[in-house]
Amino acid sequence: MQVRVFYHDKCFDGACSASLFTRFHRECIAKGAAYEYHGLVHRAGALFDESEFSGDENAIVDFKYSSSPKVTWWFDHHLSAFLTPEDQLSFQRCRQDPQCARRKFFDSSYTSCTGFLAHIAGTEFGFDTAPVAELIHWADIVDGAQYESAEAAVEMAAPAMKLTLIIEATQDPEFIPRLIPLLTEMPLAEVLSQPFVAELLPPLLERHKVALELIRSRAEARDGTVFFDISDNPLEGFNKFIPYYLFPDVTYSMACRSPASAPRWQWDRTPGPRPTRPRW
Repeated sequence: MQVRVFYHDKCFDGACSASLFTRFHRECIAKGAAYEYHGLVHRAGALFDESEFSGDENAIVDFKYSSSPKVTWWFDHHLSAFLTPEDQLSFQRCRQDPQCARRKFFDSSYTSCTGFLAHIAGTEFGFDTAPVAELIHWADIVDGAQYESAEAAVEMAAPAMKLTLIIEATQDPEFIPRLIPLLTEMPLAEVLSQPFVAELLPPLLERHKVALELIRSRAEARDGTVFFDISDNPLEGFNKFIPYYLFPDVTYSMACRSPASAPRWQWDRTPGPRPTRPRW
């Protein structure tokens, strides 16, 4: 059996969901199956190319619903899962069909798709989630931004945080498909130590350090908000928790950036830590 797994690209939870689906499907559904991985991105116009649903089974995880009859598995947890009312009606009809209802699942109450998929696989199909507990734990933390502190988000000591940095930054279309099978085969620290993964980390950490020091030199806090202007510096992006790492008592940050394709002044208003979160 050839199984094509479509996942949210450049996303830690998307990659983890694809890996968890693979292990679950191999152990509980089709032991001899072969798997291919295809990243999906949000964009204007059609999100899916029907011709790509060419597997014996086609699964979508951590991404929007497709009403294509060629899609045989679907797991998602986003409130925005349905692009149109027709898609939502299609899913509701599926839930009335016992066979279809055993293959397509949605619940927006879950923090991560990985956690949701693990729950369904464990309760509905008898899948043993204990060996992948680390992956589920970190998918919830990363996808829900449930870091124990701003320091944890910025200093990125945990292997999962470093893997997230690499996954979100990679431009190699072959990297994440190569990474996905490993995420449920070995501990995350061991995944990070694989040569094809480890070699990508140093320049990304250096770029992160440059962004941290630039913001440190420009930022000032007033009335619970951090302000900084980096419009003269062509940063590709920066960790949005840096302002709260530098100024632990603020609630909001406002950054002035100037991408080549945007007007000079472009302000981003990013919510800061909330007192209900541990040590935030």
